[in-house]
Amino acid sequence: MTPATPAARLRERVEQALRVLPPEQRRVADDAERAGRRAAAVTMTLVPLSGATGDGPLADELGFLLTRRAASLRAHSGQWALPGGRIDAGETAEQAGRREVSEEVGLDLGPDRVLGLLDDYPTRSGYVITPIVLWAGDAGEPEPNPDEVAELHRLPLAEIDHEPRFLTIPESDAPVIQVPLLGRYVHAPTGAVLHQFREVVLQGRPTRVAHLEQPVFAWK
Repeated sequence: MTPATPAARLRERVEQALRVLPPEQRRVADDAERAGRRAAAVTMTLVPLSGATGDGPLADELGFLLTRRAASLRAHSGQWALPGGRIDAGETAEQAGRREVSEEVGLDLGPDRVLGLLDDYPTRSGYVITPIVLWAGDAGEPEPNPDEVAELHRLPLAEIDHEPRFLTIPESDAPVIQVPLLGRYVHAPTGAVLHQFREVVLQGRPTRVAHLEQPVFAWK
């Protein structure tokens, strides 16, 4: 039976799209990659856009939440970021992602809001990031926490439905990914997460991204 509401149809379509990367094929960081790195979760928090019918292209009917980190934060202040943070002791990645969304943008999303996970991404700066895809349709209006979030944007998925740019650098054999967004380029790890989500959900391709490099300035 077809879901009755546009939001329900969109959610079902995202869940179906994520089957391109089933849980048993998701890339999970191994012990060597986790050694000396802290676990973190980031979220692709999805919301239906105004006027969504449930039947149009996902890129035009769904948006995601993107923040600019508060200038007062010690790490990565002022940078564009997906809601997320460290995984606390005793938490799963899914629990951490939901907690961070609550703390950063004021949306309390239950376990049933988890649609799936993307590949782990080990960073040069000492983290293993697990991306969580969350459904925030009908969860109320986000309320950014000013202690953590300077700006909150609800961007159409069409904003990331573009081919990225890949650069070569002398410091690494791996390509540096740059995802065009908001008139600039977003690098990994955020750029890698956005690119894989675009590939899997919007293009139906099980593209891998863990090999993609970060720019040298992000290695610390």
